[in-house]
Amino acid sequence: MNIKNCERKEKGEAVVTIEINSDEFESAIIKAFNKNRNRISVPGFRKGKVPWTMVKKLYGAATFHAEALELIYPEALKFVVAETGQDLVGHPELTDVDMKDDGSVDVTINVIFYPDVKLGGYKGLSVAKNVVEVPEDEIDAEVEGMRERNARIEKADRPAAKGDIAIIDYQGFVDGEPFMGGQSDNFEIAIGSGKLIPGFEDSLIGMEVGEERDINLTFPDDYHEHLAGAPVLFKVKLNELREKILPELDDEFAVDVSEFDTLDEYRADIGKRLGKAKQDAADEAYENDLIDMVVGSMEAEVPEFMIAEQNEIAFSRVKRQISAYGMDPDEYFKTSGITPEEFKDSTRADSEHQVRIWLALEKIAELEGIEASPEDIENEYVKIAASAGIDIEKLKETVSQEKMTEELKLRYAKKFLVDNAAGNETGDATEGAVDNAADDATDDETDNETGDATEGAVDNAVDDATDIETDNATGDASTDGAT
Repeated sequence: MNIKNCERKEKGEAVVTIEINSDEFESAIIKAFNKNRNRISVPGFRKGKVPWTMVKKLYGAATFHAEALELIYPEALKFVVAETGQDLVGHPELTDVDMKDDGSVDVTINVIFYPDVKLGGYKGLSVAKNVVEVPEDEIDAEVEGMRERNARIEKADRPAAKGDIAIIDYQGFVDGEPFMGGQSDNFEIAIGSGKLIPGFEDSLIGMEVGEERDINLTFPDDYHEHLAGAPVLFKVKLNELREKILPELDDEFAVDVSEFDTLDEYRADIGKRLGKAKQDAADEAYENDLIDMVVGSMEAEVPEFMIAEQNEIAFSRVKRQISAYGMDPDEYFKTSGITPEEFKDSTRADSEHQVRIWLALEKIAELEGIEASPEDIENEYVKIAASAGIDIEKLKETVSQEKMTEELKLRYAKKFLVDNAAGNETGDATEGAVDNAADDATDDETDNETGDATEGAVDNAVDDATDIETDNATGDASTDGAT
């Protein structure tokens, strides 16, 4: 074979013309013949025993040209990669075939070359790292949240107060006329929740059960178009009042809601969990800042195909998430006022950034000789299968070894980047946080930042294998006119 012409275009696209000499093409024709010889019948010969010379004489070699081209086409692509030293991405397109009189063939193929990536510095990088602190008020908020979830609900025989649950009838009037969506009976609302229009809930404070009250309000300017900014009168009747009885904040409460014997131990555990969550977030932000520094100094022309493919992967993930909440993706986009194409346009920049991250990590892996060992790959299969509760062989059918190898390699490249950073921590963040972040990166499934066309491939495939769906979202039913 010989590359007769390689016309380079923008962002890795090229038109390549490859000459396949007569001997190479003749060999491909014979291979095509041998694939089909058992189906060829010629009088005087048993099926499958007709020699090539006889078939060629009777039908001509052109009978097998198309199949010969199919057989030699992959070899031609491999030849392009070997000769140029660049891998291909996307789906090469055969655009022209020129059969020569001497038996040789020229094939013209539109290809996309893997981008040439040039990194700036990626060792000894220094970025700021946030200090991790857990203020007492955050622990207090967690404790109060647990008290709220464990509160008793009892009927109240007193005036309504903030925090009570009111059961009301109401009807709204604009310009003295009822309006659609402005009426509800036995509507349940937690006073102070902020779920109804401003002023409505506060106006319930002080009402007695059985009392009726007129509430004059104004719809917000950003409310539904036909009601925005309009004065409104709500006639309200309080049917029932309930109050939350919070448990006492003592050791008994801690025993009831946790594995701990004292309130102090319970609060300490909350602080530890909040601290870990904050530390994880700080570590992730630190890692992402390092990656962004590498990407910022990287030179690479990213092919449109890679960006579009990543964008389609991200869009598919969004559709799965919508479906997991019990909604039809097509209907969701119709009612949201945005088309799938507009949505994908809005996420294109993020997709390009993800591809650039992948290219940077892939280049680091190449320069540093980073690979995933067979043992690492097998251990990852075992860990994911155990975590997802699926058979490991089923997982392997869904997640190819190639995908698993690629994701682990990118994860290790990210770990290398973190391990070799200078570190510029602000304050007394947990000692060894950089090392811990790297260890976490090794233990966790591939981070969203380590993605391209393969981003989340293992996670997505595991979802497909296990048919995991999140619970349908639940919410408070409310009436248009007051919410």
